Amino acid sequence: MKTPIRIFIGWDERETIAYDVARYSIEQRASAPVDVRPIRLPDLVAQGLYTREVDPLASTQFTYSRFLTPYLAGFEGWALFADCDFLFLGDVAELAAFNDPTKAVYCVHHDYTPKESVKMDGQVQTSYPRKNWSSFMWFNCAHPSTRRLTPEVVNRESGAYLHRMQWADDSEIGEIDYSWNFLEGWYDKPQSGLPKAVHYTRGGPWFDNWQDVDYGDEWRAERDRMLAR
Repeated sequence: MKTPIRIFIGWDERETIAYDVARYSIEQRASAPVDVRPIRLPDLVAQGLYTREVDPLASTQFTYSRFLTPYLAGFEGWALFADCDFLFLGDVAELAAFNDPTKAVYCVHHDYTPKESVKMDGQVQTSYPRKNWSSFMWFNCAHPSTRRLTPEVVNRESGAYLHRMQWADDSEIGEIDYSWNFLEGWYDKPQSGLPKAVHYTRGGPWFDNWQDVDYGDEWRAERDRMLAR
C-alpha cells in the first residue's frame, strides 16, 4: 500500500470546528492516502515535548508547536503543516510535484501586511517579515536544515528564528503558488476556478462576527456535509 501523505494541522480549543472542517476537506479531495493528525499543545506538554512559557503575543496554541512537525514525522520523508483555519479545495497529492531534495521547506512567499489590527476572536493582528509563510509548510523532514528543528530548538529559539525560517538558508526555502495558501481578504478572488486552499487568516465563518468573508459559503457547505455524515 502506498505510504500516506502525512499532514499535521494546528489544533486550538477555540477553533475545534475549523480543525474538523480542514481535515474533512483534505480527506474528501485527496487522490492518495492521507494521514491527518492534530498538533495539540496539551498532548505535547504532557509528553514533555513542549516547554515554552506562554507568549502573550501568540494568537493560537500552535504558534510555535507547528515547528515540531518534522520531529513528529521522525525526520523522514515529506510532511505538511497547515493552520486549522484552512479550507482545502484542491488535492494535496499534487504537493508531490515540489519534492526537490535540495529544499528544506516549501511555502507561499507572501508579501503580506495585514489591513486590520484585530483578527479572529479579538486576537491582535501583528505584522512581521515573512508573515504567514509558516502557516502552510511542506517540509522535507530529512533535510539537514530541517533536522535542526529539534524539540530543544523549538522550545528555546525566538519567534523570529522560527517563523522567518532562519533555520534554513534562503536558497533552501522553495516557493509554492499562492493558490495553496490563498489569504482571504488579501488576494483578489480569481475570475474562474477556486484556490487550492483558502486561508481565513483574519477569521472564518466559525466565528459569529466573521460570516461575510470570501468563500464563506464554501466553508459552511463543507461543514454541513461533514456534520451530515
